[in-house]
Amino acid sequence: MNKIEELRVLKETIALGGGQKRIDDQHAKGKLTARERINLLFDAGTFVEIDAFVSHRSTNFDMAETEAPGDGVVTGYGNIDGRLVFAYSQDFTVLGGSLGEYHAEKIVKVQNNALKMGAPIIGLNDSGGARIQEGVNALSGFGKIFYNNTISSGVIPQISVIMGPCAGGAVYSPAITDFVFMVDKTSQMFITGPQVIKTVTGEDISAEKLGGAMTCNSVSGVAHFIGKNDAETLAEVRRLLGFLPSNNLETAPFATSTDDVNRLIPEFNDMIPENPNKPYDIYDIIRKMADNGEIYDVMPHFAKNMVTCYIRLNGETIGVIANQPKVLAGCLDINASDKAARFIRRCDAFNTPLLTIVDVPGFLPGADQEYGGIIRHGAKMLYSYCEATVPKVTMILRKAYGGAYIGMCNKELGADMVLAWPSAEIAVMGPEGAANIVFKNDIKDAKDPAAMRQEKIQDYKNQFANPYRAAEMGYVDDVIEPQTARQRVAGAFDMLSSKRQSLPAKKHGNIPL
Repeated sequence: MNKIEELRVLKETIALGGGQKRIDDQHAKGKLTARERINLLFDAGTFVEIDAFVSHRSTNFDMAETEAPGDGVVTGYGNIDGRLVFAYSQDFTVLGGSLGEYHAEKIVKVQNNALKMGAPIIGLNDSGGARIQEGVNALSGFGKIFYNNTISSGVIPQISVIMGPCAGGAVYSPAITDFVFMVDKTSQMFITGPQVIKTVTGEDISAEKLGGAMTCNSVSGVAHFIGKNDAETLAEVRRLLGFLPSNNLETAPFATSTDDVNRLIPEFNDMIPENPNKPYDIYDIIRKMADNGEIYDVMPHFAKNMVTCYIRLNGETIGVIANQPKVLAGCLDINASDKAARFIRRCDAFNTPLLTIVDVPGFLPGADQEYGGIIRHGAKMLYSYCEATVPKVTMILRKAYGGAYIGMCNKELGADMVLAWPSAEIAVMGPEGAANIVFKNDIKDAKDPAAMRQEKIQDYKNQFANPYRAAEMGYVDDVIEPQTARQRVAGAFDMLSSKRQSLPAKKHGNIPL
């Protein structure tokens, strides 16, 4: 066998990972192998593997005699839609994808390269966790990965895709990254697994219920997206990258739009119900405004009273934060505040303009919210908006009451342009509540208190339950015909495209976490 043939045989052996039987086991679970996933993720023929020959150096227990091709992880770079992207893909067929010292070093190398090149990095996680045989060396590897995640945060997009088990310390790398995808029924995330929980607390719970994809997407909010299988999930990762720049010095790729930026939307003129308590679907507003009706929903299963998504307006990526009147009347609560704050900061870090669509009656009342720290969580939203220097446009559709009006990016929180529909109500609180307080004595002393109350409610509506008082004071830049919303918002962002704003020099702020 000559040297070239020897090289080819070695690479073919490494490409088989843990061998055909383990590959068959992986497929039987509905999962693809590490390399199959890489091939689906990247443009065909562009992925370049590095460190394929690296293996472990452990001699503890039976490790001296244990072969681990690639040390259980495939690393390298390639193109996605023609753009440079780095990735690592854990190979569950090799020692259960467990993380040892050199497994970690391979990941750290691609992290460092991604940061140096200013390119996104994607981690495909499918691992049994830290390699017990390597002890503290494995834990040290996790620490290096977490450090690089943190240093890279806000500099390059970091995407984690959970495609199998992810437990213990392994979950913290995805938690630091910008986006977490999970695959339904085949991926889990938790700090302590069901067996440990049963031993310590006596609670009997399945891995799926404890940390399955839907649990993490809808209950804990640990994950942002869920896919039906490996292939669908990886296709969505590719699609997401189209809304993101390669790094914090660039803007997202421009997509040539066939949708007329000046398109009127006549149905908007009748979109808001006359009854202020009647809900409607905010997605109907967002989709009709977006180029070709396309949105990329972020965390669609978590805190549904708040919508966070990407759209394009005239080809430019825009981040949208919107109240959802269909859920909890669009109130702000702990989870909605966290969801919005993280999205705002992510958009600001990667130069994505922000559109805030407002229909909010207030913060959700209740002892559970107060005990859970709604003050602290709500402050995250305020802080994030104030800190964001990207172009910010706010559009008020209906209710904008009290502190929630401020929290949804009013003028004082840094909105560069505030537009309102004629149906907007901008006030400290709703007319009914305000009348009970402001006109309490008048109502109490009236011959017909009920009639007097209705009269005072109408007086309050006439004065405050409209956008014109705020417009008179300059808090609203213009009251627009709803049908012109797409045209006006796109025009505002076009005007703001040259915005330059700097914050005071400091090490970092102290966001209320």
